[in-house]
Amino acid sequence: MKIHFLGTCAGTEPMPGRKHAAIAVEAGEQIYWFDAGEGCSYTAHLMGLDLLKVGKIIISHTHMDHVGGLGNLLWNIRKITAVRRQNPFQGAVEVYIPNMESWEGLMLLLRNTEGGFRTNYPVSAVQVEEGVLFDDGVMKVTAIKNRHMAHVETDRCLSYSYLMECEGKRLVYSGDVGKYEDLDVLLNEYCDGLVIETGHFGIDAARQYTADKYIGKIFFSHNGREILNTPIAAQEKINRYFGNNAIICEDGMTVEL
Repeated sequence: MKIHFLGTCAGTEPMPGRKHAAIAVEAGEQIYWFDAGEGCSYTAHLMGLDLLKVGKIIISHTHMDHVGGLGNLLWNIRKITAVRRQNPFQGAVEVYIPNMESWEGLMLLLRNTEGGFRTNYPVSAVQVEEGVLFDDGVMKVTAIKNRHMAHVETDRCLSYSYLMECEGKRLVYSGDVGKYEDLDVLLNEYCDGLVIETGHFGIDAARQYTADKYIGKIFFSHNGREILNTPIAAQEKINRYFGNNAIICEDGMTVEL
């Protein structure tokens, strides 16, 4: 499977060359979207990804740096179906989201765009719960709670990390976590790849946490100040700590797992 990094910046002010968190995982003839930071569909379209292959969009939590581009993603899928009348979208779009209030607000906004956001295909939302979100025969995605939003007073968990199982591979997407230890249950066996956030923790903390884990490749994304402000020093540190087993991800980068 291919991992397309569409936005690799943590929730900072706008940064040159980086947009906020989003990845697209391409498996078979389908694209699975994880988080939807600003400009994610714009970047994907210009990279040559077919947005009409996006059927499932999975959101870790509804902070703006993870959902700021969700409306545009849905709008662009609709727009492309109108342009490509000879090849209309035959599928359905399912958005897995932890906070349904955010979804309702987004749909209110979209229904006030042109055409009332009417589509000739279903668009629906699914409340994220811990456990298997779906297994469609190509991709199996499992959600686990994390403590990134533990300070929010609610009886529901509002932030999740995800395990993808596809083509015999296991890929973990951290989202934002309260502590790296939130990922323990997903990393209790060999993992081919880990997309790990550094927006709240530095490279030293990532090294300490992953030292006793069996991980094929570590992808640093949702990058924080250490990587953003001192990229050369950060790369040198990562090379010392991880050798060739870790990558600082950039917007527009594609890797094959």
